[in-house]
Amino acid sequence: MMTETDILTLITNGENSQTEFKEQFERNHPERIAREIVGFANMHGGYILVGVSDFKDIVGIQNENTQSWLMDTVIMRYVHPTIIPEYDEVTIDERTIAVIKVHMGVSKPYAVRHNNREDVYIRVGDTCQLASREQIQRLFESGGMLFMEKLPIPGSSIEELDERKLRQYFLEILEYDENVWHENIQNILLDHSFLNSPDGTDSIFCSYFACALFAYSPRLRLPQSGIRLMVFDGEEMDYNAKMDEILNLPFIGLGENGDSNHSDYSLPDHVMKYLQPHISRDIVDASQHMQRKRHWDYAPDAIRELIINAFAHRDWTRQDMVWVVVYDNRMEVKSPGSLPNGMTIKKVIAGERAPRNTKISDILRDYGFIEARGMGIRRKVIPLTLKKNGKEPLFEATEDYFKVTLLKD
Repeated sequence: MMTETDILTLITNGENSQTEFKEQFERNHPERIAREIVGFANMHGGYILVGVSDFKDIVGIQNENTQSWLMDTVIMRYVHPTIIPEYDEVTIDERTIAVIKVHMGVSKPYAVRHNNREDVYIRVGDTCQLASREQIQRLFESGGMLFMEKLPIPGSSIEELDERKLRQYFLEILEYDENVWHENIQNILLDHSFLNSPDGTDSIFCSYFACALFAYSPRLRLPQSGIRLMVFDGEEMDYNAKMDEILNLPFIGLGENGDSNHSDYSLPDHVMKYLQPHISRDIVDASQHMQRKRHWDYAPDAIRELIINAFAHRDWTRQDMVWVVVYDNRMEVKSPGSLPNGMTIKKVIAGERAPRNTKISDILRDYGFIEARGMGIRRKVIPLTLKKNGKEPLFEATEDYFKVTLLKD
């Protein structure tokens, strides 16, 4: 139950991304309060204080039976799917404020049903706004109703996938019989969602994950695939980059089964190859008969783990690549999109798992890139970084990205 102090604190802080003021319930326009409820439910939840003006004045509610009207009229008739907010009334200086607490929804996207339409709203700053097409896609994905990684890429075809790598995966890892494979390649790829046929059509396209993992040139169809590498002198990003490369490469390599061609390396191997001159150097070890040793500024296995995680858990609705940026004093690995499925930085560090891209995660697990328990941050990145540089990595999560920063010793 909210106390008077709690309410006054919210009022003092003013309207923001999680607080909205309303002078009165607009009984003639229930859709308006429905928009606010939907906007909060689609984002991170929040409070609606009715009986408070935009200027923070406490005017008090004037209607009776507001809770039943809110539930029976607003929620049941206008909000879809139904979400039940908490309702409370708090009296301050003989004026009653209705407090509606909306929790972040688990069945996103929520919409307002009105005038034969279903409009999806989100909370942006201190306003409620119609969601864009891309934002609605993200809401569907976060609500578990859309799996972007399995969607078809219009215009793509099976010929764009590297047949050598497909053979390695299905014959050597999944242990398909070679004759069965050759006689049923297309059907097998359809069964495993590598290929996708949109409902009601005869067209067959590559899925997002198949393109990102196995295509010869993934960015041809999927511009947000690959990785961008940048290196700067100094501690800030500027126009004079020492390196600015976009790796238009599939994630999966051929490993020991490939030839010596560098194009058969995995994407993490390519990243380490490109970064090595900028984050390591040869030093002479007098204690080992003047032998040369490779000295790294950061723990290589920690870097590799971060690259794998950034790719595996990225948000494919975001039109941006995974970024790896090196400065004089730090290294940053940034993955597009917010943390998935209610995850927090604390949960990530604790080793909890909530994969956004389950198919990608399964395939990377089959190749040994990630472990089944999902403890890479806790058991690799943090201890290796502490051992190497004596400093814990820094974690930052926003609506747009999840970033891990390794500090140089």
